[in-house]
Amino acid sequence: MNSKLRAAYDAEMSIARALYHERDYERCFVHLERAHILGQRNYIPHVVNHWWMLKAGWRKSDVREVLGQIVRIIGSAGSLVGAVPLGNTGRANVSAIKPMPIPEDLARYFEVR
Repeated sequence: MNSKLRAAYDAEMSIARALYHERDYERCFVHLERAHILGQRNYIPHVVNHWWMLKAGWRKSDVREVLGQIVRIIGSAGSLVGAVPLGNTGRANVSAIKPMPIPEDLARYFEVR
């Protein structure tokens, strides 16, 4: 993970963790989704992100989210071989294999120069 991508991922995760501790799980998920887009190609950040999604889903008593995150934590191994759908938000309400549009402000981290 290059330093700019790492900084963006860390910033999104920091905001998500703060919102989690404030019990603002809806806004927490927004930043977890953004962090997922940034970190999904890197195994450890990918797993950490899904762990936090699982925790937030648990706090919301969202059984679908919790079960979906357990499956996604296991499936995070796909990032070891480059088998991740770019742009996917990582939530249990979307297919784990569906590529999705990357938000405009995050797209610059994926441009080939």
